[in-house]
Amino acid sequence: MKLKSNIATSESGFVFNPATGDSFSSNPVAAEILLLLKDNNSLKEIKQIILSRYEVESSQVEKDLDDFLTHLKENNLLEL
Repeated sequence: MKLKSNIATSESGFVFNPATGDSFSSNPVAAEILLLLKDNNSLKEIKQIILSRYEVESSQVEKDLDDFLTHLKENNLLEL
């Protein structure tokens, strides 16, 4: 799973979809996940990276990552 190639992101968490004109702001962890998705990291790799950088339970990362991916899908930002 990865972001659509036309989706613009910034390190500060700004996301822009030029196809729709929609823009979004995300928190620092979400911004990191967006960059990891753009770099074609697998979901397993993303989970491991987040677990290594933050003090968080594995189950919480899975839930939050699933919720975030659902949000990205709902806003047509992912290639499926």
